[in-house]
Amino acid sequence: MLALVGVTFLAAGTVKGVIGMGMPTVSLALLTATLGLHSAMALLLVPTVITNVWQALVGGRLVMIARRLWPFLVTSVLAVWPGVVVLAGVDVRWPSRLLGVLIIGYALMNLGMARLVLPVRHARRAGVISGVANGLLTGMTGSSVFPGVAYLQALGLPRDQLIQAMGILFTLCTLTLGLAMGEQDLLTGDLMLTSSLAVIPAILGMQLGQRLRRRLSAESFRRFFFSGLLVMGGYIVLRSLSG
Repeated sequence: MLALVGVTFLAAGTVKGVIGMGMPTVSLALLTATLGLHSAMALLLVPTVITNVWQALVGGRLVMIARRLWPFLVTSVLAVWPGVVVLAGVDVRWPSRLLGVLIIGYALMNLGMARLVLPVRHARRAGVISGVANGLLTGMTGSSVFPGVAYLQALGLPRDQLIQAMGILFTLCTLTLGLAMGEQDLLTGDLMLTSSLAVIPAILGMQLGQRLRRRLSAESFRRFFFSGLLVMGGYIVLRSLSG
């Protein structure tokens, strides 16, 4: 298990180092396919928080982003709790299927370069709706990318602000996810220890990815990455359907 977790977070950290995103999604997909959803969600907690806190704080726009996005961020955090309650009370195959579908949708959205454009007058109302949906899905599947990332992209934020906003979203949702899972007795000491140890390969992978970025075509790697996610999402759905 330690070897599997180490290799997974090394690979996920490398992806984040090359394209600046994708570590929680990669680690969640790979670990769900091998260890199951509950274990995967627990194992991603510490590396996701550690690697996204820096992303959330660096950029100099923290206060501005918080003021603009607070309805979306607050509802995202609050909705995680009922999502985890659902996770704890249903057959794990159902949220596993949902995770696979979310990963497939996320991959297709990025492979197609689909971008929504949200008028300013609708931004706050759409933020509340997106926040509730994002929080519920985070609690049920561990994934905070949809519809949260799509909403942030639709706002037309400059690239640096978008990256910082995603860091804030992932940090807050993952911290809340950990607290809610602990309350529902979905965490164990062994899983949290392993999650803490996984920070090391995650950071090493990020450093490796940053070096590879100078030698690789970021666009080609991005398409390869999302094509792989598409396959992995399909595998998770089929695996959950087969029991």
